[in-house]
Amino acid sequence: MRSVRVGLSFLLCCTAIATVCADPDTVVPPTEPVQGTGQDEWSRAWWQWAGSFDNGSSPIADRTGSLCASRQAGHVWFLAGTYGTRRTTRTCTVPRDTYLFFPLINYVVMPKGSPISDCGLVTRDAALMTDDPEALVLEIDGVRVDGLESHRQATKTCFDMGARTEGAYRIYPSAANGYYVMLRPLSPGRHVVNFGGILPSMIQAVTYQLTVE
Repeated sequence: MRSVRVGLSFLLCCTAIATVCADPDTVVPPTEPVQGTGQDEWSRAWWQWAGSFDNGSSPIADRTGSLCASRQAGHVWFLAGTYGTRRTTRTCTVPRDTYLFFPLINYVVMPKGSPISDCGLVTRDAALMTDDPEALVLEIDGVRVDGLESHRQATKTCFDMGARTEGAYRIYPSAANGYYVMLRPLSPGRHVVNFGGILPSMIQAVTYQLTVE
């Protein structure tokens, strides 16, 4: 139990700034489509966005938030997770009237080296990697959100992880699973979104200091 308590403390530690209070209905229910698209499909789109960068330009490797606007489009923006267990704090400016979609913690299985032809195999492995989270955390402007276990999303069919890479390098079949949250557009001003999760094989802890303009 000590390791779980230490992990929770790590997840919940964030930088305090003056904020605009979040609306209690900010979190979109996990079964509610956004912009005509189900959140399981948004999880696939998140991975294809994340997979479109090399390591040097990836918002996931970004330590400051300077890359948060990279390859964003439309009325849904993606917030990045992290590589490894080190807490990451990012500063980001987002347009008003924009939804935010991000993983508390997630996993993708895709071909590496020898091609994988069995979609069922990668789907199974992605589910196994994200079973039984020890903790899931979301705070919006210091207000803790409960019931996050219901926000698990699995890609319904296998997909091409390389669809948005330069030259559309094919990485198929890929499958993803994890816990994601969609936020309704935040009010103009400053907000803090603190999120993360603990799985047996990984820990993620991210703080976004957002300015909505």
